[in-house]
Amino acid sequence: MTTYKYLKGKNVGIIGCPFSGGQPKEGVDEGPIKMVEYGLIDQILEMGWNVEFDGHRKLTDLKPADDPNIGRLKKPRYVSRVTKAVADAVESNLRRGQLALTLGGDHSLALGTVSGTLSVYPEACLIWIDAHADINTPDTTESGNLHGCPVSFLLAVDDLIQKRVSEFSWLKPRLRPDKLVYIGLRDVDPPEKEILKKYGIKAFSMYHVDKYGIGKVVEMALDAVNPKRDLPIHLSFDVDALDPTVAPSTGTPVRGGLTFREGHYICEAIHETGLLVSVDLMEVNPSLEDEVSVFETVTVGCSLVRCCLGETLL
Repeated sequence: MTTYKYLKGKNVGIIGCPFSGGQPKEGVDEGPIKMVEYGLIDQILEMGWNVEFDGHRKLTDLKPADDPNIGRLKKPRYVSRVTKAVADAVESNLRRGQLALTLGGDHSLALGTVSGTLSVYPEACLIWIDAHADINTPDTTESGNLHGCPVSFLLAVDDLIQKRVSEFSWLKPRLRPDKLVYIGLRDVDPPEKEILKKYGIKAFSMYHVDKYGIGKVVEMALDAVNPKRDLPIHLSFDVDALDPTVAPSTGTPVRGGLTFREGHYICEAIHETGLLVSVDLMEVNPSLEDEVSVFETVTVGCSLVRCCLGETLL
């Protein structure tokens, strides 16, 4: 049985975030709603966890009447308001000894989830599971969609972004480059590659998964950011890290991704450390595919969450 170092028993606070403002495709806001409709909360309760869930956040109430671009950045005020609210919710859950589980929504929400974690556990490490690095800056982003930028805003490299984009002045860049590791990358923009190299950020692409196997990759990832296995862990999981044959109903699918078992192994292995304090599961978009594909994607999202909470094959 897993011993949880930072939690007060098996208590989880679920934050439902039906939000799509960090990217242009409609429907990703329906992801958390569908996961709950598919019985996720009952599934977690059946695993012996105490669940606190007071319904999905009314995030549309935070949408400003006017939200012009700032440089290339789209909907910056809306994203800022929402992610600040999410950060406060995650922080509240963690301070009560709960595991903070955030259901998204697009990956710009990680601005809030990771910020909330680091406000309570500044020494925490971030394990980012994704096809994309999401580390574009206001200068390097071509699309201007903030779901491709959260990591650059979170990094404690300097406070240049916060000074230039005052709407995000609430965001304290606490994340250190040596406490961030990626698994599953396979679609990284050239400027993002330069950022990863510049700051020495550890990243395991699908090449590394093919070469070493997922078990070794997870061990190397933990060795990179949590060598003594004594620091809290925030796991941020974008379902597009999985191959589109596994999770087809997502906004930016990329062929050649993690298999069903590889994705689940990551969650199982991180759970086994007993150090997981915060999880976000992002980018399930039930509006993009046929009914069968939606079912496959929503159910795999639910099963990834269950594995994060301790579900095993035996």
